[in-house]
Amino acid sequence: MDHLAVWVAAFLTLGIISFLYKDNPWYKLSEAIFVGISAGYWFVTLFWDNIYGKFWVGKGEDPMLWVGAALGVLMLLRLIPKIGWISRWPLAFIVGCTAGLYLINYLSSNMMRQVQGTILPFFSSQFGSGFDATAYTIVGNIVVAVGTFTGLVYFFFSKEHKGAFGGTARVGIFFIMLTFGASFGYTVMSRMSLLIGRVDFLFFDWLGMIK
Repeated sequence: MDHLAVWVAAFLTLGIISFLYKDNPWYKLSEAIFVGISAGYWFVTLFWDNIYGKFWVGKGEDPMLWVGAALGVLMLLRLIPKIGWISRWPLAFIVGCTAGLYLINYLSSNMMRQVQGTILPFFSSQFGSGFDATAYTIVGNIVVAVGTFTGLVYFFFSKEHKGAFGGTARVGIFFIMLTFGASFGYTVMSRMSLLIGRVDFLFFDWLGMIK
């Protein structure tokens, strides 16, 4: 059974990789199986964790659970054309709540951390106080402060980017490009780690060429 599972996994892995050559039926089959299994897995997981676990076992003791259940039922009304417009209410509620939640999360994790790193004294560690920072930390504090300031100058369009102001804006572009490059590189490396994992599976588990 395990041997059969390895062959099936290898077949689907090669099917996904075959898209590098061109779009083909093998790839479409592998993609459809992946999407179908993922949807089925999450459907079963959410059913047992939420509907069964919280309403059948937990008896729905938390009143807010019933609010969520009502919103979920209203969203299913989209399947009925005559009253499908009702599904817009729970959808708007979910979108608004999710936007507000992510706004608070990103405000504290990104914006406030950026402000903290910018106003941090050059000779202080982020997790300490006083003159306890190393040379590495001092250089890092300076880079963060300069990069944030020049980046803000670049997005200040009320003044023409000429002279010293324009030079500062060009430095801001440099830092912005570094940020985009680091973010893109991180995304590429995370995808490369997935590819390495599948290649390792093909050569180690399937073909047995790596011992």
